[in-house]
Amino acid sequence: MDALHDHTFRAITGLMHTAVGLSFAPHKKALVASRLAPRVQRLGLPDFEAYHALIAGDDDQGEFQVAVDLLTTNETYFFREPAHFECLAQEVAQRRPTGLQVWSAASSFGDEAYSIAMLLADLQRQGRLGEAWGVLGTDISDRVLRSATQAIYPNERLRHVGAERLKRYCLRGEGEAEGLSLIHPQLRERVRFGQLNLCLPIEGIGPFDAVFLRNVLIYFDAPTKSAVVDRVLSRLRPGGLFFIGTAEGRVPCATPLEPLGPGVFRKAG
Repeated sequence: MDALHDHTFRAITGLMHTAVGLSFAPHKKALVASRLAPRVQRLGLPDFEAYHALIAGDDDQGEFQVAVDLLTTNETYFFREPAHFECLAQEVAQRRPTGLQVWSAASSFGDEAYSIAMLLADLQRQGRLGEAWGVLGTDISDRVLRSATQAIYPNERLRHVGAERLKRYCLRGEGEAEGLSLIHPQLRERVRFGQLNLCLPIEGIGPFDAVFLRNVLIYFDAPTKSAVVDRVLSRLRPGGLFFIGTAEGRVPCATPLEPLGPGVFRKAG
């Protein structure tokens, strides 16, 4: 199969930017090629040009969504960046609300959403949170959302979950399922998932008391980042907490935010 030519790279990444806001700098060409090449070969297509023609066509047979899945990195694990969960726990412990609604806006395989649910379930058990709480996880990738709904994880992804939480919220696999864990049905009932494109108007969800938008802004150029953040923050209650990845830098947005710590902000209100 021929190499990914510059003009085809620009065509594919231009399509991704227009449709779902994903931005790929020129130095990402090798990454794009490595992610898509096995799929091009599996489909029996002669080159990347033919693949672009397929995903850009009206009758792509779902292949555009496959390309989105392949081009978005979904490396994640439970309780990633633990200081954020500690901040949320402190907020709840101080307020002792009767309910809480949290949005995992780039939920990937669901590790973050179920981590939040474990934390909130613990706070409810301790009498620091009422019964009316829930977690919404959204992502643009249908593939990762199907996996999140199944709620089966390699134990390696649960390496930062304490022994008590593992016992309380996970069912350990045996035999053929050795090395895997299933999230307990009672916890799964508190978490729902749905597909959502952050680059389009967001309707029908929220308002939320806390929003996690972590490790997704890296895929957007500056104007798209600003628009996405403001769009997401429109669904956050005044005074609510907003989390981004600690390595993602300053939040580009028009919505007034008060910084509380690395990657943690409070919406003015």
